[in-house]
Amino acid sequence: MTAAQADLHIDRPSVTDGAALWRIAKDSGTLDLNSSYSYLLWCRDFAGTSAVARGEDGRPVGFVTGYVRPERPRTLLVWQVAVDPAYRGRGLAASLLDGLTARIAAERGLTSVETTITPGNTASERLFTSYAARHEATVTREVLFHSGLFLDGPHEPEVLYRIGPLTHPSH
Repeated sequence: MTAAQADLHIDRPSVTDGAALWRIAKDSGTLDLNSSYSYLLWCRDFAGTSAVARGEDGRPVGFVTGYVRPERPRTLLVWQVAVDPAYRGRGLAASLLDGLTARIAAERGLTSVETTITPGNTASERLFTSYAARHEATVTREVLFHSGLFLDGPHEPEVLYRIGPLTHPSH
């Protein structure tokens, strides 16, 4: 954690954080916004594989949501990463991702991280490629879902980023 983050605390989300996570996702301007109900469920059912950063007042200012893939129990799929606009540019997303993967590595073992990124989302591309570099892992990319699979209108393809093997996930 950097000096600029000294006033922040990273832990597991709780159900009462759901509305704040929805607002942060909405304010991101880049994430596909899920229903507020889904963020409540995420905070309830996937708190163990997610992380929230809290400001001095205890309110969420950033989050990472994820889940362990059932058929790959040592792989974390990162669903969303978002930081409140007032807290951007401090390396908070990287700290959240590092903290979450270190926790999961300690609790369950972790050998790889996956995420999907829409082409052109350079902030996410940088976040995950720098994560791979910090953890001495390789990054492979492949189209996971092409635009024809989406029912809600035109959609960019989703590119799967697979990061691993992780050699230092607990750093």
